[in-house]
Amino acid sequence: MNRKLLPVAATLAVALSFPALAQKKYDPGASDTEIKVGNTNPYSGPASAYGVIGKSIAAYLKMTNEKGGVNKRKVTFISYDDGYSPPKTVEMARKLVEQDEVLFLYQTLGTPSNTAIQKYMNMKKVPQLHVATGATKWNDPKNFFWTMGWQPNYQDEAKVYAKHILQTKPGAKIAILYQNDDYGKDYLKGFEDGLGSQNQKMIVAKASYEVSDPTVDSQILQLKASGADTFFNITTPKFAAQAIRAAYDTGWKPVHYLNNVSSSIGAVFTPAGLDKSAGVITTEYLKDATSQNWANDKGVQDFIAFMKKYYPDGDIADRSAIYGYTVAQALVQVLKQCGDNLTRENVMKQAASMKGFKIDTLLPGITATTSADDYAPLQAVQLQRFNGKGFELFGKVISSEQ
Repeated sequence: MNRKLLPVAATLAVALSFPALAQKKYDPGASDTEIKVGNTNPYSGPASAYGVIGKSIAAYLKMTNEKGGVNKRKVTFISYDDGYSPPKTVEMARKLVEQDEVLFLYQTLGTPSNTAIQKYMNMKKVPQLHVATGATKWNDPKNFFWTMGWQPNYQDEAKVYAKHILQTKPGAKIAILYQNDDYGKDYLKGFEDGLGSQNQKMIVAKASYEVSDPTVDSQILQLKASGADTFFNITTPKFAAQAIRAAYDTGWKPVHYLNNVSSSIGAVFTPAGLDKSAGVITTEYLKDATSQNWANDKGVQDFIAFMKKYYPDGDIADRSAIYGYTVAQALVQVLKQCGDNLTRENVMKQAASMKGFKIDTLLPGITATTSADDYAPLQAVQLQRFNGKGFELFGKVISSEQ
């Protein structure tokens, strides 16, 4: 009798000494073979240029699955078109959570769109992870545990431009074009805060636009008429290209600052006109795949090879492509860290446990770091200027704490 019990006892001893082997934990959207991840992107509508991000993430996950997936699980990426319309985002988010039963949402795009679903996602306790917007509000783990940002926040970025203007052109007369929503107002607040006591004296004109507007030509004429010699262009790609072109065509030649999320050579500068875009100043935290600075860089070479094989219809000059490729690496890293504990709570725990995570398409000196009290993975940028062909980085990497 005792001999028959020995194998059982041995088995129990092994199981107890290796608890991870016996403690696979799953929430809806996860299993031994699959992890379902949801996403919304504007594949149509006024911000459709950003649809490249969703396509790039999908292509990266296809490559990942071909190589065996993450911890031997296939990652199924379900992405819906929300047309950059918050009501549509709400509809698609509910579908992903309640019908598709994804484990979490990843890189849902747009400040207004993510604002519309934030309370729902937190009520459902489903991660709204690494949202594709730099609004400051995403770093609020105390009130919104299930929502986390990714990129440097808009207010800190705007303060970098303000600081540069105060240092290089203290007598500047500034005109501002901004999108009339949470996205545009977040940048605007950061910029005004960055100028400090000089705010009201230096800003001589402001003009806003709606995402439903056909063009911003009239706004550019209004800003030019103010006599401003410095222009802060807070726009999404379609309107950024229009503003650059309109300013040039009307003969207005201010020192031109453009927010980072619209600094794509392929999606913005090329349609605006490369010559017309020369001189634009912006910030960056990603490597530029078209720059000779990174011609021999392994990270960029790997990205170009990836594009050729898995996203051949994409444009390596489109910043959204390398952005999507970069955030997809962060997604895979979070899933790797989760191991066999694929619960929604553990997804957030692992996402909040990045310690200097390096991605080879980020600029040198920029890494992803998070904690339970800090949901802002990237907090550093570098200034750059477009020369008509490519970007020239200048200055040093600046963190939000500097």
